Amino acid sequence: MGQPSPVQTDHRKPRGRRLWFDLHSWVGLKLCLFLGFVCFTGTLAVLAHEIDWLLHPEIRVAPGPERISWGAMLAAARSAHPDWEISAIEAPEGSRFAARVRARTPEGRLRFVWVDPYRGQVTGDTHWFNAHRFLRNTHRHLMLPVLYGVPLVAALSIPLVITLVSSLYIYRHWWRGFFVRPRGDRPRRFWGDLHRLAGVWSLGFIALMALTGTWYLVESLGGGAEPPAKLQAGQAQGDAGPASAAVVDRAVAEARARWPAFEVRVVRPAGVGGTLLIEGEAEAVLVRPRANAMAFDVAEGRWVGTRDGRDMDVHQRIAEMADPLHFGNFAGLPVKLVWFVFGALLTTLCITGVYLYGLRIADALRSGQRRATRRRAAEAAA
Repeated sequence: MGQPSPVQTDHRKPRGRRLWFDLHSWVGLKLCLFLGFVCFTGTLAVLAHEIDWLLHPEIRVAPGPERISWGAMLAAARSAHPDWEISAIEAPEGSRFAARVRARTPEGRLRFVWVDPYRGQVTGDTHWFNAHRFLRNTHRHLMLPVLYGVPLVAALSIPLVITLVSSLYIYRHWWRGFFVRPRGDRPRRFWGDLHRLAGVWSLGFIALMALTGTWYLVESLGGGAEPPAKLQAGQAQGDAGPASAAVVDRAVAEARARWPAFEVRVVRPAGVGGTLLIEGEAEAVLVRPRANAMAFDVAEGRWVGTRDGRDMDVHQRIAEMADPLHFGNFAGLPVKLVWFVFGALLTTLCITGVYLYGLRIADALRSGQRRATRRRAAEAAA
């Protein structure tokens, strides 16, 4: 995490701090570009929805006094694209975001239809492969086949753990470094102090990324948890088809009445297995919306069953909380911004670490040249 003092780099202790420093430098140098790229794309992925908001005017809406019903949003999307198959309606990311409707065209292309949640108007549609999908796929598996890309990226958690542990060992009394101002008398000293300062402030975040990355590696190698239990399918007669807007509103009202703490985040009206599925947030914290769900008969909106995130076992809870903790998408934009800042610090650590290594090599070359010059002068004088 930083350049050690002369005491820390004492060559008389090859198996002490010097060994940890050499390990830290070697891992950082070999993987700097790869790790830096993954950190950079992950940092941008934290604000991927906000980036799409900036890029696509269809997503931007003006806040209104109150939001329309879920059924009204479904009706608006169907009215604009009656021949498109709608699979899900997702709650807006913020007060100035449109609601996102996942749809498939008759040709089989995936599209997002955007609906103003205050006025019930379709603002437009965009391609499925947006900035969010590009950044997530790049960060998660480098656009490689998932079977190979995910474990390749997740394996970076191992060198991340090595750099974390080694930095604590080579930077003595690191807890005193939170408010140490970088010294500017020499470039190497300044960048070394800056590297240490960024590293100290990022310790907790690095540990979190290492832990969640290790979990992704375990998942990719077959150690993932079973998905949340499936809810019983409704007893639809024949092919009931997708739920109507009226049935959606009836089911949402029933869900709120049965579970007052339940906040609807996703409505799936496609009627798979005769079931209308509603997912959301409730008492279970740090889980994805799918962990809390209620199922209703697609034809009449009768309640079928409930899935409570609090009923999951430890293995499932770990699986569900990995994504919210990794990307900071569990408490709105303020937490996302914190994750973005620390992600930028982690990316900076990759860059400054390599730069410091280059400065150290340059200093060593200059020192060698000065010694050679003095030796030649001494030989000439003799």
